[in-house]
Amino acid sequence: MSQKNLLGKLYARHIIWLVTLSFFIGTLFLVAYYKVHPVFLSAPFVMLILVTIDSLQSKHSVRRNYPLVGRLRYLFESVRPEFRQYFFEGELDGKPFNRRQRSIVYQRAKNQKQTISFGMQDEPNRIGYEWAAHSIYPKKNDFSQFRVTIGNSQCSKPYSASIFNISAMSYGALSKTAISSLNEGAKMGNFAHNTGEGGISDYHLKGGDLIWQIGTGYFGCRDGRGHFNDALFVEKANLKEVKMIELKLSQGAKPGHGGLLPAEKNTPEIAKIRALEPYTTVHSPSAHTAFSNATELLYFIHKLRTLSNGKPVGFKICIGKKEEFTEILEAMISTNILPDFITIDGAEGGTGAAPLEFIDYMGMALSDALVFAHKSLLDYGLRSEIKLLASGKIISAFDIAKNMSLGADACYSARGMMFALGCIQALQCDSGKCPVGIATQDKSLYKGLDISDKRVRVANFHKNTLKAVAEFIGACGFELPDEITPETFYRRVHHNTNLNFKEIYFTNPETKSKTLDKETIFLN
Repeated sequence: MSQKNLLGKLYARHIIWLVTLSFFIGTLFLVAYYKVHPVFLSAPFVMLILVTIDSLQSKHSVRRNYPLVGRLRYLFESVRPEFRQYFFEGELDGKPFNRRQRSIVYQRAKNQKQTISFGMQDEPNRIGYEWAAHSIYPKKNDFSQFRVTIGNSQCSKPYSASIFNISAMSYGALSKTAISSLNEGAKMGNFAHNTGEGGISDYHLKGGDLIWQIGTGYFGCRDGRGHFNDALFVEKANLKEVKMIELKLSQGAKPGHGGLLPAEKNTPEIAKIRALEPYTTVHSPSAHTAFSNATELLYFIHKLRTLSNGKPVGFKICIGKKEEFTEILEAMISTNILPDFITIDGAEGGTGAAPLEFIDYMGMALSDALVFAHKSLLDYGLRSEIKLLASGKIISAFDIAKNMSLGADACYSARGMMFALGCIQALQCDSGKCPVGIATQDKSLYKGLDISDKRVRVANFHKNTLKAVAEFIGACGFELPDEITPETFYRRVHHNTNLNFKEIYFTNPETKSKTLDKETIFLN
């Protein structure tokens, strides 16, 4: 080995250790001979230990080759999201929600000013830019009337729902203070709170209307083998707070993927809520065990409606294979069993934790899925009986109006409601260390979330967003959300071409809708 290479290796592996050792010995000399306070030994002593550990460990090459200094790489990497968000991120750069989107939620939740100064920051000439066509004859609307009745002719207890509700988020994924705040906010604002598939906890029972979601694990209504339990379902489904039942077939952020509840997180409290044995690892299967095909699915929906004494029952789906959705519609015709609603969850929906491949590359986007479901229901003559709920990255009046123009009767929001609680998009939902106490079970963190304050913010966000919807659709010439037509919205598809949503999604010269009732007039 050449002298040059030998010196390089000596520097790379040992020079930091030698410098640190010299620093420690020098500090020790000062303490011994000049009576310097021994506390000054602590820093070089810790540095000496860290350098020794780094030099001897074999898992991290950077730290082994550059002891102590190499740790800066991991430090900078750990604070990268915060530095990017606070110092380098532009108004429209953040993902999945940019700063402007987050800011409007904070402002509406806090009842602060909700206006923007100077001009637009988006680029209206970019491909993909979307906008709405206003009218020179605007309308003044009452947002308190923005409600939709969910429950078809087979339902004896229809529910009058707001067009904007809290999407599915389970207790366990969210803290008890977060769930309590959401439910109390829903009560204050008279809108619905979806429980998520984790069951109904005491924190869901603060007076707000509930949509009880049941997933493949049947949490809260399962037997010892993890199968559906009729008696437990009847007990929960007939609670006065439960207004609707939602059967989850798939979720936008992780369609076709089951869940895992580690034993250490399956505390006695969680186990009681979910009807589990405490401190056991529980797998949520990818598929349901109560049915295995479209016909069995509909008979199960009929069973849920019967056991709940006629409450609205529907299912949630992220559309993948179109033929499978069509099979469900055909089974509706053959069985004469109709769900009261279908929740369409877009692939852009959120989750606390999922594999990258599922979050980024699985499932259909909300706009495409919503249009497909809407047109399919029209084609089978079922649209008037079944309401469509849209879920997936919906937080603003534009998002709500846009999705209603594509066929939605009402919308859900999960991350928007989290922002109203104070979420800062730290992207640590799966770590258990949510800095604002929302997505965590760490008491030292969730105790900082003040329910009396956050419930008001949730209610404010809902109210002010509906006010914005009223102003937005009024400017487009509509009085009610169900009047919004796809011709109202445009997308730039080429550098010099804008197409409205009717032209993009609904114009097909080769096929025509099989029904010509009043629901399809705006499509033809």
